[in-house]
Amino acid sequence: MALKDTEKNSTDAKQRWQETKVAPTAKRFPERKPQFTTSSGIPLDPIYTPDDIANIDPDTDLNFPGEYPYTRGIQPTMYRSRFWTMRQYAGYASAEESNARYRFLLEQGQSGLSVAFDLPTQIGYDADDPMALGEVGKVGVSISSIYDMQRLFEAIPLDKVSTSMTINAPATVLLAMYIITGKRQGVEESKLRGTVQNDILKEYIARGTYIYPPQPSMRLITDLFAYCKTNVPQWNTISISGYHIREAGSTAVQEVAFTLANGIAYVQAALDTGLGVDEFAPQLSFFFNAHNQFLEEIAKFRAARKLWAKIMRERFGAKDPKSWLLRFHTQTGGSTLTAQQAENNVVRVALQALAAVFGGTQSLHTNSMDEALALPTQSAVQVALRTQQIIAYETGVADSVDPLAGSYLIEHLTDEIVKRAEGYIEQIDNMGGALAAIERGFINREIQEAAYQYQRAVESKEQVIVGMNEFTVDEDIQPETLRVDPAIEAAQRNKLTQIRAARDNDKVGELRAHLDTAARGSDNLMPLIITCVENDVTLGEICHTLRGVFGEYQPNVSI
Repeated sequence: MALKDTEKNSTDAKQRWQETKVAPTAKRFPERKPQFTTSSGIPLDPIYTPDDIANIDPDTDLNFPGEYPYTRGIQPTMYRSRFWTMRQYAGYASAEESNARYRFLLEQGQSGLSVAFDLPTQIGYDADDPMALGEVGKVGVSISSIYDMQRLFEAIPLDKVSTSMTINAPATVLLAMYIITGKRQGVEESKLRGTVQNDILKEYIARGTYIYPPQPSMRLITDLFAYCKTNVPQWNTISISGYHIREAGSTAVQEVAFTLANGIAYVQAALDTGLGVDEFAPQLSFFFNAHNQFLEEIAKFRAARKLWAKIMRERFGAKDPKSWLLRFHTQTGGSTLTAQQAENNVVRVALQALAAVFGGTQSLHTNSMDEALALPTQSAVQVALRTQQIIAYETGVADSVDPLAGSYLIEHLTDEIVKRAEGYIEQIDNMGGALAAIERGFINREIQEAAYQYQRAVESKEQVIVGMNEFTVDEDIQPETLRVDPAIEAAQRNKLTQIRAARDNDKVGELRAHLDTAARGSDNLMPLIITCVENDVTLGEICHTLRGVFGEYQPNVSI
């Protein structure tokens, strides 16, 4: 039975209501805008009726939670059995200071760790490299060696926590360090749980922390897939990220479309290496943004889940239902935070987090109110974590699975986002896939145009940002902020000097030469990278060796 059968003549009734009720009222009280739309330009009617979702079949388009196409959630009981994993993205200065923050968060009830690395680490430079000057520990924790990683997780049992690491170009190296850290704690790699972002395509699109050109980068990604399939089966081998695409200015529809297009490219790359789709697909995961348009965001998550299930089953022929699941982490929108009236960000974050929960996220990071100004203070991080806990324990929204299902507007928006995202994916397919679309500048141009239109709306006040372009006050913006001690950089350099003096440098040289040779071949590089890490070869040394073989990516400046 279609949803429209639940009410007769709703189109006629809606027309009557508009003529007899809306029109006279609108003459006296004109509507605020000539046209209401979502962030993706989807028109919004004043109300929705069963006829607006007449094309939606509850059995095939929605089904029950835990059943294909998973529109209503990937688990039958969702949060009735277990809350989402509560993470706070954290890391700054040295491993010791970040370790103290992690232990504080775990004591406050956080259920998973999320590691932020500094810029040198993200692009494969040691703390004592000239390229790292002035950046060590500034936007995340500095990790150059296995000893940094061990200090980062000191007194944190890796068989008891799930760890997410936001690292891309050198993801193989950081995962190798995590594996060896676990080994030295007595934890087998098969027991490790967590995620490595490992998503290089979005770096070419939106973020820029790439090292190598696309082809060798894809090789490293699929090497990690293959290694973890056998050795680290509980690890999510990639977190295909729409978050940074949205932060760059995309719409909700573009976030879904470009993220899933990247996902298609990764699946195809793995298949091209000879992996079977059901061998690696259950370890894929996703990472989405939660923005301010509350209802569109809920629909976005549901649409992404439905669309990915269809892609995996119909396009790639996956047979294992676990391969159809879009499991995702959510972070509230960093670009929505304002330096002005920073306390308002607490409200923004709470609503964004609520949208993620209504949308069925598997884990969640809530931004701190002071992040538009600096790295978050401990008190601000605590408020952000408490926001998740209040949603979980006090609101009751986690007590029913997909509680907004059946809302005419939610179902209409879900369907519309699916259709519009499919249109983008078809365009990208016709160009030869995500990598070709990136190289041609298509994805970047689409995001840039969306960002430009949004900025125009803000400047014209068509889009109100409370406290920034409306409802402003005179204020001296000097809140307490976290400052990274410049002495951290000198200390990190000294540690590396001591490591290089104490290690077997002949062995290091042999391993780097072996890595150089292996990189010129086709063998899986992951086991050798793990051996390098275990023998005190540093992050920068491994990445420099691979740079010598693969080269560095040079973006097409014409785009």
